[in-house]
Amino acid sequence: MQIGAKIRSLRLMHDMTLEDLADRTELSKGYLSQLERDLASPSIATLMDILGALGTDLREFFSSPVNEKVVFTPEDTFEKNDEEAGVLKRFLIPNAQKNLMEPLMITLQPGSFTPVQDPHQGEEFGYVLSGTIYLHEGLKRHRLKKGDSFYFRAAVAHGISNPGKHPAVILWVADPPSF
Repeated sequence: MQIGAKIRSLRLMHDMTLEDLADRTELSKGYLSQLERDLASPSIATLMDILGALGTDLREFFSSPVNEKVVFTPEDTFEKNDEEAGVLKRFLIPNAQKNLMEPLMITLQPGSFTPVQDPHQGEEFGYVLSGTIYLHEGLKRHRLKKGDSFYFRAAVAHGISNPGKHPAVILWVADPPSF
């Protein structure tokens, strides 16, 4: 790890000049410049002073950031197509089961329906991108069309069906992952 480069990065992130950091730490601008170029090594006490002025501490400074993927493309998706049932599920985030939410795109052919999900802990959110659907929530049935959304606690059996003459596409987010 290049300590100097990381100190410089933090300083710039806080829009601080070397002079600003020198004033806050009572260190010379020249010494800080040498540290940032890895031409000098700080003592632990000096490093703690610098990090305090930069709004962090030793633990945070030396922890390795987890390089989690943030942006996903169509190549990252996985599709599960049940042609007989007329349901296509596109899992938008790979390995979403390890996350708190599982977003997916569901395409329902006319007259099709998803299998009923048993009651479980968590919440469900959906947004109808196209078509018309029925949301079945326990004994209730709600009609939704393009632009409508739903949100409910998953404490009752639930599913969706397409009563229309055209495919329906729904963005569905389950918390926790359950698909």
